[in-house]
Amino acid sequence: MNMRTGNFFQTEVEFTLPKGYLDQTGILHSRGVMRLATAADEILPLRDPRVQQNEAYLAIIVLARVITRLGDLSSVDTRVIEGLFASDLDYLQRLYERINSADDVDQPVDLGSPPGEASSDRGFRTVGEA
Repeated sequence: MNMRTGNFFQTEVEFTLPKGYLDQTGILHSRGVMRLATAADEILPLRDPRVQQNEAYLAIIVLARVITRLGDLSSVDTRVIEGLFASDLDYLQRLYERINSADDVDQPVDLGSPPGEASSDRGFRTVGEA
């Protein structure tokens, strides 16, 4: 997992899913890129009727907004996120938490280990929770 940088501010992280997304043609996509979330990424999905009916769907929408690449797919949308294996969804939620957490903002985020194994992790919140 590598952080991709612009000039000095790191805004994207490359990742490899534990299992990978199996598309309709049988191709497995496992390498991807997630960008840092904006306030809009967490606020705008709250208006979505799917979230209003089922709060758990917030994670699906937020991840679809912040994952900019997954394998050779032309785009990542909610259908792709819905099709992930549960372990991959969990992995992405943990990664999202790590790179967007406000905890210990003075400390660098250790992206050298998989989510949940870094010594600086203090627990995880569900995508979209404050």
